[in-house]
Amino acid sequence: MDTAPLKPIRSLDDAVERCQHLGMRLSRQRRYILELLWQASDHLSARDIYDRLNRQGKEIGHTSVYQNLEALSDQGVIECIERADGRLYGNISDAHSHVNCLDTQQIIDVHVALPEALIAQIEAQTGVRITEYRIDFYGYREGFAPVESIPE
Repeated sequence: MDTAPLKPIRSLDDAVERCQHLGMRLSRQRRYILELLWQASDHLSARDIYDRLNRQGKEIGHTSVYQNLEALSDQGVIECIERADGRLYGNISDAHSHVNCLDTQQIIDVHVALPEALIAQIEAQTGVRITEYRIDFYGYREGFAPVESIPE
């Protein structure tokens, strides 16, 4: 059995390649969902995905949307975020962090690299070797003026 780590999914082609690697059938509906998630570059509910695909003239049933989202997220091809108001699906499935904008409800994917010293400190405190991490940041856009540059 191949134990090499899988390449991160960072594009639609990567997602299609991962489906093929997993032996998943790439049905027309499954491809529509993957294409939409990569075009949207946003986190969408199953209902949003259903509505957008049908507005684009790509007829797909509710059940098909839910089943395909479940299969793709179970296999790690897409991301599924559990929220109090339901699940949201995104196009990046490798380890990454989120900025949750509380006034717009938007979730922004970010890749954050923590300093090695901080990871070593967490490992020392917990006795656990850190292999990956995800951080959730929360904040507001309204009234925020970003700083030009952050001094190091």
